[in-house]
Amino acid sequence: QVQLVESGGGLVQAGGSLRLSCAASGTIASINAMGWYRQAPGKQRERVAGITTDKTTDYADSVKGRFTISRDNAKNTVYLQMNSLKPEDTAVYYCYCTDVLGSIRKWGQGTQVTVSS
Repeated sequence: QVQLVESGGGLVQAGGSLRLSCAASGTIASINAMGWYRQAPGKQRERVAGITTDKTTDYADSVKGRFTISRDNAKNTVYLQMNSLKPEDTAVYYCYCTDVLGSIRKWGQGTQVTVSS
């Protein structure tokens, strides 16, 4: 089994920055892509960003140009650098990892990001 432990959430003013981390442990050999979803109260869960083992990335339109996803394969850790944060970025952010076919196999516990105006 894979375990994902997230950190880095918190409260920040609009225009500020946060860096989220998600460290994988356990049976990690089969991990392919990693990434982040977020869910705000009363809203659908939204895919924010993803990154493959070879570090190909993709982003939701809502965060392009502001967020950067990266990973350190040696540390089995994925990061989400969030700049120019907006109140609408307020959500619980969930890390995920996929198997080789792209199916999500594990979710992190979630970390709260709150952006004040």
